[in-house]
Amino acid sequence: MEKNFKERLKDVTTFVFDVDGVYTDGSVLLMPNGEAVRNANIKDGYATQLAVKKGYNFCIITGGSSEAVRKRFQNLGVKDIHLKADSKLEVLEEYLEAYDINPGHVLYMGDDIPDYHTLKRVGVPTCPNDAAQDIKDICIYISPHNGGHGSVRDVIEQVMRVQGKWMDGEAFAW
Repeated sequence: MEKNFKERLKDVTTFVFDVDGVYTDGSVLLMPNGEAVRNANIKDGYATQLAVKKGYNFCIITGGSSEAVRKRFQNLGVKDIHLKADSKLEVLEEYLEAYDINPGHVLYMGDDIPDYHTLKRVGVPTCPNDAAQDIKDICIYISPHNGGHGSVRDVIEQVMRVQGKWMDGEAFAW
């Protein structure tokens, strides 16, 4: 018998996330110098740094190339940040192999077609509420929150609550 979403959360050791449309709402402010400025949700950032602090494997895989994105995740403690990923699945496979991670223990959140094959590869495929329909069709959990509006916090918090790691001493400080 296949496990349901909540049962699968007990096995999660690793979080892997896309950025645009997941950590951000997918919109960008185009600056005169050509830089694209993104908005990020601070609660998603809090949950990210707490998961890293708690020892979860954490990886960012994005097709984007923003060094501001790299810096943001480095400041949250994330070490595995992959920008300009032409094939997210290839990057995921290399990451899983490098750390000897069982794909069944991975929660991945993506929102659009470039995430499709990566979502199919992991044990806990998830997406924000405003993900593309083709992505929603293959995910076992669709957050009630849109990308950039708490969908990351939603799934991290659920995993940590199920595993008894959410509201403890380390939760009360950055």
